[in-house]
Amino acid sequence: MEMLVSTEWLAGEMGASDLHIIDATQFLPDAGRDAKAEYGFEHIPGAVFMDLEEVCDTSSNLPGMLPTAEKFASRMQSLGIGDGRRIVIYDNSPLHSAARAWWMTKDVFGAHNVAVLDGGLAKWKAEGHAVEQGKQQVRHRHFTPFHDDSSVRDLDAMKALAGSDEVEIVDARPEERFRGEGPEPRPGVAPGHIPGSKNVPHSTLFNDDGTWKQGDDLKAAFTAAGVDLGKPMVTTCGGGTTAAVLLFGAKLLGKGDVALYDGSWAEWGGQADTEKATGAA
Repeated sequence: MEMLVSTEWLAGEMGASDLHIIDATQFLPDAGRDAKAEYGFEHIPGAVFMDLEEVCDTSSNLPGMLPTAEKFASRMQSLGIGDGRRIVIYDNSPLHSAARAWWMTKDVFGAHNVAVLDGGLAKWKAEGHAVEQGKQQVRHRHFTPFHDDSSVRDLDAMKALAGSDEVEIVDARPEERFRGEGPEPRPGVAPGHIPGSKNVPHSTLFNDDGTWKQGDDLKAAFTAAGVDLGKPMVTTCGGGTTAAVLLFGAKLLGKGDVALYDGSWAEWGGQADTEKATGAA
């Protein structure tokens, strides 16, 4: 299965016994929207809800950090998703949070056939496809996690990489936050960005209808910011969600050497001993 599948493809596969659909919608805390409630009101038929606010390390003081393999497996099992299944993930959020769920499910915890639905719920509905309400009744299945942290970077790794010419650190936050000119939404977090990083706001990877840019258009979103796609890449953002959008986009371009800084700016900007840069890259 391809990384990115169309609504037309999904409509043709609906009802397949090995196909599982996940709604991974997530919003920022100040968005005034409730992802779980919106899922209950309408979702793609058969979809289960992955609560990214809970499928994380809830003991951490940082937002949305990766859960343990055991916790992730438990949550997948409770959603009725087991080994050997095809998984399609979508969202209905400006964060494009399906990319975070895709990264966790495929890259970190080892499921093989995992895709993101291009255009998400909005495109599905715009084309007149059916939606349904309520919570799915599922049968628990066995999910075996194959934990691989090769695509994860922590604070120590980022301290070693900051300012390096050997790797591209790419920040998905809006330009004003990257420059340090806009307020950070989390208390105790300084403004600015990691020294040497480049700014590719995650929204620039999408067309007006919410579908992913592809080919030269997608490549241009990175190169316009001065990103050298020939170098290894580490993506970052405010709390690890939109960083996964950049990671997914880079992988759509065929890059294999891309990782994600899970603590992102919530961690870096909250440390007293990290250097913070401001202004343009």
